[in-house]
Amino acid sequence: MNTFFVCLLVLGGIVAGAVFGGAFQRHVTKQREGEAHGLARRIVEEARKEAQAQKKEIILQGQDEIFSQKQSLELEYREQERALKNREKKLQDISDRMEEKMERITSKEHEILQQEKDQSHREQLLAEKESLVESLRDEQERRLQEVSGLTAEEARKRLFQEIEARTRHESAKMIRLIETEAKETADRKAREILACAIQRYAGDYVGEQTVTAVALPSEDMKGRIIGREGRNIRALEAATGVDLIIDDTPETVILSAYSPIRRQVARMALERLIQDGRIHPARIEDIVHKCEQELEVQIREVGEQATFDAGVHGIHPDIVRLLGQLRYRTSFTQNVLQHSLEVSALCGMMAAELGMDVKRAKRAGLLHDIGKAVDHEVEGSHAIIGADIAKKYGEGKDIIHAIAAHHEDVRPETALAVLVQAADSLSGARPGARKELLENYVKRLEDLESIADSFEGVAKSYAIQAGRELRVIVNSENVDDDSTYMLCKNISAKIEESLTYPGQIRVTVIRERRAVGYAK
Repeated sequence: MNTFFVCLLVLGGIVAGAVFGGAFQRHVTKQREGEAHGLARRIVEEARKEAQAQKKEIILQGQDEIFSQKQSLELEYREQERALKNREKKLQDISDRMEEKMERITSKEHEILQQEKDQSHREQLLAEKESLVESLRDEQERRLQEVSGLTAEEARKRLFQEIEARTRHESAKMIRLIETEAKETADRKAREILACAIQRYAGDYVGEQTVTAVALPSEDMKGRIIGREGRNIRALEAATGVDLIIDDTPETVILSAYSPIRRQVARMALERLIQDGRIHPARIEDIVHKCEQELEVQIREVGEQATFDAGVHGIHPDIVRLLGQLRYRTSFTQNVLQHSLEVSALCGMMAAELGMDVKRAKRAGLLHDIGKAVDHEVEGSHAIIGADIAKKYGEGKDIIHAIAAHHEDVRPETALAVLVQAADSLSGARPGARKELLENYVKRLEDLESIADSFEGVAKSYAIQAGRELRVIVNSENVDDDSTYMLCKNISAKIEESLTYPGQIRVTVIRERRAVGYAK
């Protein structure tokens, strides 16, 4: 009984504890729910406030962007409006000008129409006058026929017969005068051509250019050179192509030929025959053949030495050989190879001063007279011949043009061509370079200028290119374009009549009109 009671009490305590614990748990749970609801309300309130702040910030940013966009759009609109107004103004100006042009065109059309009407009226009057003149002429012809008793055809024939008889004598005199002048001109030109040809081969002093003297050990050697019945001298002349002149000159034989190479071969062969003492036709042919071979080797060596001295490399072997041949070629007694080396050096120095290619300038200067090595074998100017040779062996276009233009056979178009032309003039024209006295040289230049200055209308004259060219500047107010041609011919004719000179002189008459103004 007691145990039951105890159990019952225990069970009641447990139940009471459970009830009390559940109540307490529910109380705690409600308290926590209240706190959670309060916290949730605070969080929601804060979130709402933050959202409202962000909303306000976003609205403000949007309003700023809208304001800036509005400003940019307004600025762009104003710019477009300004540009549109400018275009409208330009279009209005163009429209005004077009209207003015149309008005002028319309007035011109009216004027043209009026002129056409006036022209047609004048044509009508002219036609009426022509018909009147025709009728008057017919009336006059009829009256003349009645008075003279001749028809118009008969009168025309008689008039022509009288004119023909009157002018036949004058025409005959004129024909004879023209023929005489043509013959004189032809003779003068022929002499000039012959003189130029002789100078081209031999220079100014023919005796020094075309003959070579060979000294003999004794007078007896002349007979041995001639040989029995002249067979030795004929064999030597046939083998070398040189004329042997054996005269009364003591202990000397003269070799005469235009080709310097042939004269050199003949001189070498004759000296060797004299030294050897065996002179007969077979020996002569053998010695001449050996001398030709030796001279060929010497020519190549001389050409190679010239390229080495000038500092020019990479030249074709055939051109090197032609350079060697220039050693035996002279111009106004000036050695052409030495002249070419001088021109090469001058070109190099002037090119260095001007900042140009020194090697190309030296190359052009060395090769500028290469045509003189073969100009006695090929027709044409040595400048054009040299340009053809340079082109054949692969020289550059600038080198070819400089060679062709150094005597203005073609117009110089590059600085290198002008440089070679100037160096060539310097080498050939300096006093002492060629066999011409300084006094004669200066006097010839003065005579050229004085001849040009003697003509009316000449303002100034200049003798250039070592006296090869005369440039005349005339007064444009006193001399017209047509008169310049006559003045050029008259100056050339007076130079031909008054002076003696080698080659030819180019006369250039220049007429120009200048307008000078000052900007203040």
